[in-house]
Amino acid sequence: MEHGGGMNGMMGGGDNMTMAPAGGGDMHMQHHKMMMHMTFFWGKDALILFDGWPGGSLGKYLASLVIVFLVALLIEWLCFCGLARPRKPSPVTGLLQTAIYTLRVGLSYLVMLALMSFNVGVLLVAVAGHAVGFLIFGSRVCKRTRDDDGQPPD
Repeated sequence: MEHGGGMNGMMGGGDNMTMAPAGGGDMHMQHHKMMMHMTFFWGKDALILFDGWPGGSLGKYLASLVIVFLVALLIEWLCFCGLARPRKPSPVTGLLQTAIYTLRVGLSYLVMLALMSFNVGVLLVAVAGHAVGFLIFGSRVCKRTRDDDGQPPD
């Protein structure tokens, strides 16, 4: 039994031991190897957020990429949407601001956890989702400016 500071047994370095259901009072030990990348890699064989997802399926991998892109885009929209910019401060608007902030932070953590798959495709679509979201919702390129009288331009 190793008691050193190494990471054997974690992240694919060694065996994961699980107990199998005992038959007749005997205990059986099964050894499973789990490969988890610790460096960036290309390919559809990634584990993204959930056990067995996408499971080597190209369609599920592409769906995962689309979902990560859309969640990153949604995060940027929540940053710049102005849903909770009150004209008058009130407890209801404070609760709405807190709910939107909580949703945004939770979604940000999900994108961060997806990035921990170390898949380059996931990294690229997450960055692209944030970039496109900022371009659309945060930059002045896509925002209409108001005239001196406060009206949108014609």
